[in-house]
Amino acid sequence: MTNLTVVTEFILVGFSTNQNMYILHSVLFLLIYLCALMGNVLIIMITTLDHHLHTPMYFFLKNLSFLDLCLISVTAPKSIANSLINNNSISFLGCVSQVFLLVFSASAELLLLTVMSFDRYAAICHPLHYDTIMSRSTCVQAAAVSWLYGSLIAVMHTAGTFSLSYCRCNTVYQFFCDIPQLLAISCSENLIREIVPIFINVVLDFCCFIFIIITYVYIFSTIKKIPSTECHSKAYYTCFPHLVVVVLFLSGGFIAYLKPTSRSPSISDVVISVFYTMMPPTLNPIIYSLRNKAMKMALRMLIRGNLTKK
Repeated sequence: MTNLTVVTEFILVGFSTNQNMYILHSVLFLLIYLCALMGNVLIIMITTLDHHLHTPMYFFLKNLSFLDLCLISVTAPKSIANSLINNNSISFLGCVSQVFLLVFSASAELLLLTVMSFDRYAAICHPLHYDTIMSRSTCVQAAAVSWLYGSLIAVMHTAGTFSLSYCRCNTVYQFFCDIPQLLAISCSENLIREIVPIFINVVLDFCCFIFIIITYVYIFSTIKKIPSTECHSKAYYTCFPHLVVVVLFLSGGFIAYLKPTSRSPSISDVVISVFYTMMPPTLNPIIYSLRNKAMKMALRMLIRGNLTKK
């Protein structure tokens, strides 16, 4: 049995080895990555430059966009480059970096989405005390806790995954270094060092999910009591984008990490991974900007050059 320190590289086999599929994969991933890059950078610029958007909701949205950029930049560029040069290898340190940054971005984003649900709860259920509850210091601390939480979970998973032994097989049937697939090719008989972190992470993620559900139960019950139809619709519009992002992000993540893994390649595993690593960063800017008048107005001002002058 060879320890992981002997392994110098892994082979990423996420898609068909057909040359036409390589070209299609690289073009498709490049388009998705450029859309995500443009959308999230625009949100960061708009929420930074427009002082009207210096509110807790847009502060968290800016942090979410940054984490989305990290999440998709961990996997997409390497996968595109491998397809273009027809080389599926990734170095040992590159694989470690991918696992750490992917888990960090995903975990920090989930906790940030949980904080954003509390922000919507405070805004709708306690509007008179909103400025006190969601003060600037509270928002900064909440964002810092999200980043710290992501770092701790990433360290735990990275240490657990790469303390295992790997021998003979170094082929990962994914387009990036995915923890379930790395566990599938490990020759260690005792996987408890990584199973325990996964169990802890699933429990914490489920707690975040339950917290989000509870906050929205209170939010929707409060919205039903609002007599004004206009305020009623406005409240739903502010909650709907966040709820869609949460469902999109969690559904793919839970399916990917709770389904049984195997050594044999499966196109469904790759599609699910694309769904939770690349689709949320690409769709989040569209979801949050589509019905948001303030964001659309700030974008028009940015295009005209009035936002930077202001």
